[in-house]
Amino acid sequence: MKKLKFILPVLALFSAIITSCGNDDDTTDPNFIPARDRAEELIASTAEVEGYLETHFYNYEEFASPPADFDFRIKFDTIAGDNSNKIPLMSQVDFKMVKDRVDSDVEYKLYFLKVIEGEGDRPSFPDIARITYEGTYVSDEDDSIKNKLFDSSVSPLRFDMTQIVNGLQDALIEFKAATSFSTNPDGTVAYEGYGVGAVFMQSGLGYYVNPPPTTTGGVPIPVYSQLIFSFQLLETEVGDQDNDGIPSVMEDINENGLEEDDNTDGDTLPNYADADDDGDGRPTEDEIIINEDGSITFPDTDGDGTPDHLDADS
Repeated sequence: MKKLKFILPVLALFSAIITSCGNDDDTTDPNFIPARDRAEELIASTAEVEGYLETHFYNYEEFASPPADFDFRIKFDTIAGDNSNKIPLMSQVDFKMVKDRVDSDVEYKLYFLKVIEGEGDRPSFPDIARITYEGTYVSDEDDSIKNKLFDSSVSPLRFDMTQIVNGLQDALIEFKAATSFSTNPDGTVAYEGYGVGAVFMQSGLGYYVNPPPTTTGGVPIPVYSQLIFSFQLLETEVGDQDNDGIPSVMEDINENGLEEDDNTDGDTLPNYADADDDGDGRPTEDEIIINEDGSITFPDTDGDGTPDHLDADS
């Protein structure tokens, strides 16, 4: 793969992709309209995503034979007219089943396009990623399915993957970051061996009824919108959101690949964001031992099989 050059941005986190996976209902609003049933909405939203995949294609020919100065960015277009013989996305995407973060009984068929897997490290779900991206939502105005741009960045931005929409988080872990990068005299950064892909998500894995009030492009996102993100995964680093010395991926106690539902002490913070996981008043970092080689020892003072940092009476 050719090198990709970027000017390093000042921003470290871009709020337009912040996730909304909490309660859909705001009963304090006198004009409140209850959110649609998530299981029922799943059916309609999946049909809309699949309709888009059947009627659109991406610039696969450019990736197969990159022209000079190709930027390795995914572009979508409708299969019609001169493009009527193009291969539909539906024939080129992969999928996996992922859980809804609000209703655990709802499961989504999440479609993603793996154009280039990448050759570097693969992020875990609560890690930190540096990406470029383009965010659009699916619109069926004028009796045609289109995607409308609401946000993008050609400069790499650093994201906490626990703070982005769930569908993008679920897709990024299927890719690998760059193998190397270098800083050029002109201030640009050149990456090699990075992942390139896209994800097509139902509204329940996106903003559902809580889209951001404003976006970079100034385009309001309708509620229940199906989202598409194309991206380049450039860097990844191990996440430790609460700085307790334990990588957040190791705080997934039930090992289900979700960071939100592990909460040992039952307070308002899940373990990955809680510096005192067992609520005993002693910080987690004081109840573990970080060895010289970076490995972690988890003492069990009372020998009950539960390590001290998860045992309130140890």
